[in-house]
Amino acid sequence: MALKESLDKFKKQQEMCQSIKASSNSTPRVTPYNPANAKSAASALKFSSDVERLQQINTIRCSSAAAQTKRVIDLLKETRQALTAEQINGACYVDVKANKDVFDRLSNNLKVYYDGTRFVYKPKHDLKDKTQLLKLIQNFPDGIAVADLQDAYPSVDHDLKALNAGKIWLLSNFDSAEDIAYPYDDMGIKVDDDMKKLFRGIELPRDMIDIEKYLQKNGMKPATNTAQRRAQAQVQGISNKPEQKKKKKRGISKRTKLTNSHLPELFKDLSC
Repeated sequence: MALKESLDKFKKQQEMCQSIKASSNSTPRVTPYNPANAKSAASALKFSSDVERLQQINTIRCSSAAAQTKRVIDLLKETRQALTAEQINGACYVDVKANKDVFDRLSNNLKVYYDGTRFVYKPKHDLKDKTQLLKLIQNFPDGIAVADLQDAYPSVDHDLKALNAGKIWLLSNFDSAEDIAYPYDDMGIKVDDDMKKLFRGIELPRDMIDIEKYLQKNGMKPATNTAQRRAQAQVQGISNKPEQKKKKKRGISKRTKLTNSHLPELFKDLSC
């Protein structure tokens, strides 16, 4: 009886060993940790773009308050949107809240409007489109400087060229950088022929300086400054008079008919 119990116990132990061996074979094999593999995986991540951004932020915030203020104004002019300090910081990396000098410059700038929360670009003339632009120019019969219109809205230069096709006059001042926009209005008035003859019969001075003096005498500002232009031309060595072409001297050739043969010394250079 004891022998049978021992055999049964041995069989159970054998079965248990077989089951343990089978379970160990079915368990997945775990790869040991390799530091080299971890390093190669980490090197796949690139931080160059982030480093460049941080360097740019540091450069901007270390610049002068005037430079940072200009950067913000350029952003406001380009976007034409009302932006908070956080939005400005995210767009151009200027921390308006942290830099009191920049904040004071922006809030007191004539080109910026601050309502207590947002900053927005403030042009000299609040215009939105070509219709409003034309209406403004028509209110200035004596002309308005184009420089005062160019910051009204982004496409103002394109609209000025379009209006110049028949709605306005764009006249350039050759003695300064100013261009003037005038309203165009033909008035539809018929002028008598005698009036035209009288107008055309008026003799104008031939020198522009005399014309400018006449305009100044009558309270008008000339669009040109001939005296200044001539002085600059003299400093630069440019003559006001048209340069006369020098005539090329012709030498005596064999085909020249000799006269005054009693003066042979005049023809020493003539080869026989």
